[in-house]
Amino acid sequence: MLSIENLSIAFNQETVLKNLSFTISKGESVGIVGESGSGKSITALSIMGLLPQSAKITTGKIILKYNNQQQIDLVRANSEQHRKVRGKIVSMIFQEPMTSLNPSMRCGEQVVEALILHNSLKTSEAKQKCITLFEEMMLPNPLKVFTSYPHQLSGGQKQRVMIAMALAGNPLLLIADEPTTALDVTVQQEIIGLLKRIVSQRSMSLIFISHDLGVVKEISERLIVLKDGEMVEIGQTSTLLSNPKHNYTKGLIKCRPPMDSRPFRLHTIQDFVDKNDWLPSQDKAAENITNTQNLIPTGDPLLHISNLSVSYITKKNFWGNPKEQFFAVNNLNVDLYPNETLGLVGESGCGKTTLGRAILGLTPIANGEILYKGNSLINMTRSEIKQFRQEVQLVFQDPFSSLNPRHTIGQMLMEPIKFYNLASGQKALRQRAMEMLEMVSMPTDSFYRYPHEFSGGQRQRIAIARALTVNPKVLVCDEMVSALDVSIQAHILNLLNRLKRDLNLTYLFISHDLTVVKYMSNRILVMYKGEIVEVGFADELYTNPKSAYTKKLIKAIPGKNL
Repeated sequence: MLSIENLSIAFNQETVLKNLSFTISKGESVGIVGESGSGKSITALSIMGLLPQSAKITTGKIILKYNNQQQIDLVRANSEQHRKVRGKIVSMIFQEPMTSLNPSMRCGEQVVEALILHNSLKTSEAKQKCITLFEEMMLPNPLKVFTSYPHQLSGGQKQRVMIAMALAGNPLLLIADEPTTALDVTVQQEIIGLLKRIVSQRSMSLIFISHDLGVVKEISERLIVLKDGEMVEIGQTSTLLSNPKHNYTKGLIKCRPPMDSRPFRLHTIQDFVDKNDWLPSQDKAAENITNTQNLIPTGDPLLHISNLSVSYITKKNFWGNPKEQFFAVNNLNVDLYPNETLGLVGESGCGKTTLGRAILGLTPIANGEILYKGNSLINMTRSEIKQFRQEVQLVFQDPFSSLNPRHTIGQMLMEPIKFYNLASGQKALRQRAMEMLEMVSMPTDSFYRYPHEFSGGQRQRIAIARALTVNPKVLVCDEMVSALDVSIQAHILNLLNRLKRDLNLTYLFISHDLTVVKYMSNRILVMYKGEIVEVGFADELYTNPKSAYTKKLIKAIPGKNL
């Protein structure tokens, strides 16, 4: 159905995709994997005819066959020909549904617009078809979703609306670009199951793009591995993953935190790419630290949280007083001990981030008490609060939005150092900021650059460096690796473990990814609808979960046997 022949794409004379060739048959699911910058999304955009103006296809063909063997070369097609193909023959689910959906339009209106465009339906017919599509996407209360704005839906629901929109023209080929990135494992499993069912029922072809081999294993029949714009390996998914030939593919597989052990250091891509053959015994990654992670906490807790509740008013009466409220955190009890990593896992909306923000005093609490070193946050003086916020730092989920785009990295690092009087004089401030960059393995010239000049993994290192500038005792890490490639994720997790050992740090590690939480944590708290449903040592909780919800989370982990 689709044949790509020797496709090369360049940005300003720099080639980013090099002589890519592969085919897709009718009804076939093909996965494309690789790190950010490997050429995955550029390949998809070239098929859709949506390449940016700065990109140029230098060589190759994209032959699309449809409707009784009609065919078109999409490389040489004009804008009118692309419009006839786009949405009707080939459709795409974009990576980030929140930025792909129009925030000022109701979700139903956006899908109706696509249905009318591709099927020449009347408005009433398109509305009914839209509701039917929402039902097919298994959206709860399709009529409510139809009248809802994107911000009123969860991440998984927005992704389902995007899939419905992509299916509006009943395409023959569906391209899914990272459709499950940063979603909870349970929602991720639902989206994968939904795509598999749609492809089977509609006899569609599917290109599934991801950096997560575990997810790709669940859905693709054939697999293409891209590195730096070149295809390094192609084959049947099961065969390729069980017996990879290229060192880069081996590295992608081994970067994932293992579920059956706790290595001292996670493998990285460089471990494999830089060596002709890899022997695990050559590195500390072979050392298992499971026993040291299961030590029973002793002494007084650093943070003691008792009967904590955080509520949000959802409805007010005529006089403006609260009529209904939603408890994001409900009667929660948590202890965090010195030098431990306490994992907090659960789906989006369970209250993980709210708890982290409440600890930092960024969200008011309704009931309960938070003690730090035995002192209540509520009764602390202004100077004690300042000291507390120096010792307990938050690393946010999205480093790009948490870094000021108008300030250089040096300015952002020196600001907290100056505020807490940890260095005096411009030279001393600059020297300490440089030391922080070196501590997180960033080049010193980063000091003079801006956030947009760095990759996601580099920005995350900078966010960690900024938190470390004030000599904290506790880091609250909120979903800080959820959207990173597995290789970059391994680097960040290794960095966190090294910093914990070198600086005697304590972590509250928040994530929806139980694989990552298990690797990092001494103990794990499982949170559901604002309450703790299970707590235990990481290995014990994974091998012998007690609650039905924990069992559900573990069962939903993609590619557990990879």
